[in-house]
Amino acid sequence: VVGLLLPNQTLASTVFWQWLNQSHNACVNYANRNATKPSPTSKFIQGYLGAVISAVSIAVGLNVLIQRANKFTPSTRLLIQRFVPFPAVASANICNVVLMRHTELEEGIDVLDNNGNIVGSSRIAAKHALLETALTRVVLPMPILVLPPIIMSVLEKTSLLRSRPRMILPVQSLVCLAAFGLALPLAISLFPQMSEVST
Repeated sequence: VVGLLLPNQTLASTVFWQWLNQSHNACVNYANRNATKPSPTSKFIQGYLGAVISAVSIAVGLNVLIQRANKFTPSTRLLIQRFVPFPAVASANICNVVLMRHTELEEGIDVLDNNGNIVGSSRIAAKHALLETALTRVVLPMPILVLPPIIMSVLEKTSLLRSRPRMILPVQSLVCLAAFGLALPLAISLFPQMSEVST
């Protein structure tokens, strides 16, 4: 996250940090998938490639558009560029979840009764689960990738950080850590772990 939010990113660094973030997200999605039905490795690879390609494409495309925008001053351009990671990460997270778990939409997921007994398989339940997971993956990076650029743009103007530019990276790391500490519980608590669907 700190790498995604570093100012003055080059094309190579944008690609690297988006790739690293989506590699992590792909592993999280795979580890937290509904494992009641076997999923081939090819689906994992497909989801991973789709997420990485979408994240990198959106991030690079938005950065190029911002750099070509002549209406913005250099400081405004720099501020806008700090917000580029969020749309790239959010859309890639949706792509990652849908590509990696789309077999659940075709085959359904196991549904349980009140006693925890499997009573069947449901594509409707799978659709609900995928939608909730995708929304969570959009909400999760929002505070992490939106709050730190706002906070850092204010903190970087303070005399402390102006006189000690080497402190910017550690301070940004702490700001990102605090934002992540707030965002993760919020995103996870959006939906219950076990959802109910009408029969």
